[in-house]
Amino acid sequence: MLSKIRWSVVALPVVLVGLLEFASDSILDQILPTPFDVLVIPAGVLIVSLAFGRIAFRRIDRLSDTLRERNATLERRNASLQTLRRLGMKITTLVGSDEILHAVAADARLLLEADAAVATLVAPDGSEQIATVDGDPSARSARLVAPLQRGSATIGTLAVGSRSDGRRYGPEDLEMLSSLASQAAVALENVRLQRELRELAIKGERERIAHEMHDGLAQVLGYVNTKAQAIEELLAAGKTPRARQQLAELSAAARSVYVDVREAILGLSSPIAPERGLVGALEEYAVRFSEASKLVTQVEASPLARVVQLPPEIQAQVFRIVQEGLTNIRKHASAGRARVEVDAHDRELVLLVADDGMGFDPHASGPEDWPRYGVRTIRERAASVGGSVSWSSEPGTGTVLRLRVPIDRAAAGVAG
Repeated sequence: MLSKIRWSVVALPVVLVGLLEFASDSILDQILPTPFDVLVIPAGVLIVSLAFGRIAFRRIDRLSDTLRERNATLERRNASLQTLRRLGMKITTLVGSDEILHAVAADARLLLEADAAVATLVAPDGSEQIATVDGDPSARSARLVAPLQRGSATIGTLAVGSRSDGRRYGPEDLEMLSSLASQAAVALENVRLQRELRELAIKGERERIAHEMHDGLAQVLGYVNTKAQAIEELLAAGKTPRARQQLAELSAAARSVYVDVREAILGLSSPIAPERGLVGALEEYAVRFSEASKLVTQVEASPLARVVQLPPEIQAQVFRIVQEGLTNIRKHASAGRARVEVDAHDRELVLLVADDGMGFDPHASGPEDWPRYGVRTIRERAASVGGSVSWSSEPGTGTVLRLRVPIDRAAAGVAG
C-alpha cells in the first residue's frame, strides 16, 4: 500500500505535466502571451503536487501510526506471553494452594497495571471465600473478573481492580486475565491430585501393614495364647515335661514376634534418601537386617545399577519388595545366607533376592500356596510400578525371587 501511494505521487505530476503541455500547445498559446503560457505549466504542477503530496503523506502517516500501534500491541503480547511462561515455571515449584494463588494474583496486578488483585475459592458449602489479596482491596471502581475452571465446574475467580473510574479494561486484558486464571486452575488441580495420590498411598500402606499384622503378628499372638493355655492345663495335670516342651515352643514364638516387630520398625524407619539412592538404602538395610535376624545378608550391585535414577515411588516399591523377600527367607527358608543382586540393562532394573535354604518343588506347589509368604503383596507392589516378579527353586537348593522393573529413557540414559 505504501509503495503504491509513493509511486502515485511520482506518476501524477508526470501525467499532469503532459496534460498541461498538451493544453499549452493547443489552447494556452492562443490565450496567453509569452512567457505567461510557459509559467502556467510549472505553477499547475506545483499546486497539484502539493495537493496530492499532502493527501499521500497524510495517508502514509496514518498507516505508519497503525503499524506502530500494531507493533506495540505485538510487543505487549510478547511480553505478556513471556510473563505467562515465567509464571507457569514458577508455580510448578509451588506446593500449596495459597502460594499459587498469591503468586498468580501478584502477577495479574502487575501485568494488567491494576491497583489490586483478588483470588477467591468456592467453599464446600458453595459460598465464595477470598483466598488472597494483592494490593489495595478497596480498588473496585474498575473491575475485571475471570473464572477458575476445573472442567465445567467453577472453583473460584481471579479479579483485578483499579481505583480510577477512567480505567477501562479491554478484550486483551480479559484474555490475559483468563490465561492467568487457567494457569492457576491447572496448578490448583495438580496440587489436589498430588494430595489425593499421597492419601491413597498412605491408605494403601496402612492396609498393607494391617494385612501383614493380621497374617503375621495376629496369628503368632493367637498361637502364643493357645500355647499358654496348653501349658496351664499341662501344669495343672502335673505333666511338667510336656509343659516345658510347650514352654520352649512358646519362647521360640515370642522371639519370632520380637524379630517381626523389629523388622517392621526397621522397614518403616528406613527412607531412601536422594543422596544415598536405592542401592545405598538396600545396603544399609541389609546390615541392620543381618543384625536383627542373625541371617547373613549381602547386597551386590553393578556399576550401572548404582547410577540409575528412578522415581521415588518406584524406589520405594522395590525397597519394600526386597524387605518382603528377606522376611520370607527368615521365616520360612531355614537359610543361613541371603543375597540381593541389583543390575540394570536393556532399560530394565533386574533384582534378585536369593537364599541357600531348603527351597521347594515348583511342580508340587507354587509360591501362591505358601502360608503367610506375602506373595500377593509382592505381586501387587511389582504391578504398581509396571514390573513383574517370579520365583525359581528346587528342593535343597534355595529359592530365587526375580523382579524386573522397566526404567524410562531418561534413567537409562544416566546408566548408559
